[in-house]
Amino acid sequence: MQTQILEQMESEVRTYSRSFPVVLTKAQGARLTDEDGTQYIDFLAGAGTLNYGHNHPKLKQAMLEYMADDGIVHGLDMWTKAKREYLETLDELILKPRGLEYKVHLPGPTGTNAVEAAIRLARVATGRHNIVTFTNGFHGVTMGALATTGNRKFREATGGIPTQGASFLPFDGYLGEGVDTLDYFEKMLGDNSSGLDIPAAVIIETVQGEGGINPAGLDWLKRLEQICRDHDILLIIDDIQAGCGRTGKFFSFEHAGLKPDIVCNSKSLSGFGLPFAHVLMRPELDKWKPGQYNGTFRGFNLAFVTATAAMREFWSDDKLERDVARKGRIVEQRFQQLAEWLTDKGIPASERGRGLMRALDVGTGDIADKITEEAFKRGLIIETSGHDGQAVKCLCPLTISDEDLLEGLDIVEASIKHVFG
Repeated sequence: MQTQILEQMESEVRTYSRSFPVVLTKAQGARLTDEDGTQYIDFLAGAGTLNYGHNHPKLKQAMLEYMADDGIVHGLDMWTKAKREYLETLDELILKPRGLEYKVHLPGPTGTNAVEAAIRLARVATGRHNIVTFTNGFHGVTMGALATTGNRKFREATGGIPTQGASFLPFDGYLGEGVDTLDYFEKMLGDNSSGLDIPAAVIIETVQGEGGINPAGLDWLKRLEQICRDHDILLIIDDIQAGCGRTGKFFSFEHAGLKPDIVCNSKSLSGFGLPFAHVLMRPELDKWKPGQYNGTFRGFNLAFVTATAAMREFWSDDKLERDVARKGRIVEQRFQQLAEWLTDKGIPASERGRGLMRALDVGTGDIADKITEEAFKRGLIIETSGHDGQAVKCLCPLTISDEDLLEGLDIVEASIKHVFG
């Protein structure tokens, strides 16, 4: 396997190729193939970008037909047939059935672009600057989004330039069981000497992804929404990793019955791994002036096509939703059993998550790395997350077959038992 030119020319900033040092050539469903013909089960799925698997045939066919007909690929923010069909389908299959009315902002194609646009919109709409965010949250690495991201590793990479405009508060469970961290938030808001500037918005992941698969309690989320309403604060849900069905609902906030003011989606929005993001906003918040927030790649027509095909294929009924819930229970049960086994071995471990966004927390990054390294040797690609990389993280495609899912879980179990004898 030839990797010399890759190692020689690619920046040291690369990460995944260090953990999985093979040259991949093909992918289908939940399986990847390297140039030596070795197959791997994929529990990474583009860090949540490939919820519908690799090269889904119906999505691929829609894209190929569009390209064969010389469809518009790049059109800035001009109107195209692909954009119209995307917006029509989004409204018909996703928004109206959930009682949601949003306008759609198409920023640049990545998640951090969506977050940047959302927090800037909140400031424009409210006239306030501060954004409340939460411990262990991850919202991107451009400067505005980075200011709301907790992980010190990313924040230290600015060359010493301070990040500004955000206040961090403890996420649900951060202070331990039995402590409602929103008591602190309400106390701060009600005290003119607390030092907390009344925020333009609160930004939150309902399940923190890079932070370690930390799900906020549903009652906690409902209370957070009410606090925002009581104090005229906008609620931004960052649904970039947890959205598009990952937790079992199209939007992760559906579990709590929330109606956010602003929603950020990216990752699996295109359904095919194509870069694509949007920001959904209540119509009265659309305070943008023409061209005030733009970008060369705002609205990618190939992604419109595959996103439309994905919505029609997977969200015309509740079949996928029910299947994600079923598979999520399988992963939950296996991870709970492994957590008990590890704990009995003197390694405190726990399971957590929602839907098919789940983690096995093994306490330290060193232990988690040993498990994922062994899993890769056995044919499974799976990563870690959390403040110390201590959570072994399952982000398999939602469409994974039962056979591949169970084989992947068997590899996780075998890897753990190999590492700990």
